[in-house]
Amino acid sequence: MTAPCEAPPDYLVIGHVTRDLLPDGGHRPGGTVTYASMAAARLGLRVGVVTSAAPGDVRLGTGIGVAVKPAPQTTIFENFYVGGARRQYCRAVAAPLGLADVPAGWRAARIVHLGPVAQEVDPQLVTAFGEALVGVTPQGWMRRWDADGAVQRADWPTAREVLARADVVILSIDDLEGDRALLQQWVRWTPLLVLTVGKDGAIIYHGGQQRRFPAFDVVEVDPTGAGDVFAAAYLTRLSETGDAYEAAQYANCAASFVVEGVGAARVPAREAVEWRLVHGRRRADGSYS
Repeated sequence: MTAPCEAPPDYLVIGHVTRDLLPDGGHRPGGTVTYASMAAARLGLRVGVVTSAAPGDVRLGTGIGVAVKPAPQTTIFENFYVGGARRQYCRAVAAPLGLADVPAGWRAARIVHLGPVAQEVDPQLVTAFGEALVGVTPQGWMRRWDADGAVQRADWPTAREVLARADVVILSIDDLEGDRALLQQWVRWTPLLVLTVGKDGAIIYHGGQQRRFPAFDVVEVDPTGAGDVFAAAYLTRLSETGDAYEAAQYANCAASFVVEGVGAARVPAREAVEWRLVHGRRRADGSYS
């Protein structure tokens, strides 16, 4: 592992960078850590990433500290779209990540984001960071793939422990495949659960209450990375204000920039988010409840 000797980051995100294969034969960087780290950095935080990949495959924004656990291959995903439905394949997986892979000086990070994409993050990390604000985007613990690499939803055996220990859990309705019964069970286990519902914005489950926050009204080009930017912005603003509801509006705003274009170039700076919060238009309430 390469371990930068730096002060503890404000924002530490743990998970695999990915190589996402494109229909034209090319590829682009992906994974929660890619988009979340760039978002936190552009919001002005000092950012650290713990990941695993093949040599030369980690290319994040300037100013982001990276600790890489070497692996023979980088995690690779490939997506196919048929009739508007996505079929996802996992072609390769890098090395697992645990506490030993986190530089000792980084364990005092103010915000810790566990962002697995392929079962790679040790769930026990949820209890490893003392007074940090610990956020979890659990989609990678909810996936399995068969011998051909076809990705399917999987049971999450450590769900109850992680949900009870995390300060914030952020996931999308797509992660749950619309399973409302499972959602309500997880709401009971989690002190603060944030559900993103695409164009309908986000729903906050907190303190026995449910509040919805509409998305910003923009023209969607590509939603890739929007959920990861939402998560980074939510955790950042929650850390700054302690307000679970203000953080939802802020995160919806940050994510709205990402869907307007393709790739990480649309991840916004803090000044752009603050301008749109004042001047942007929100959508009418959506249908999900």
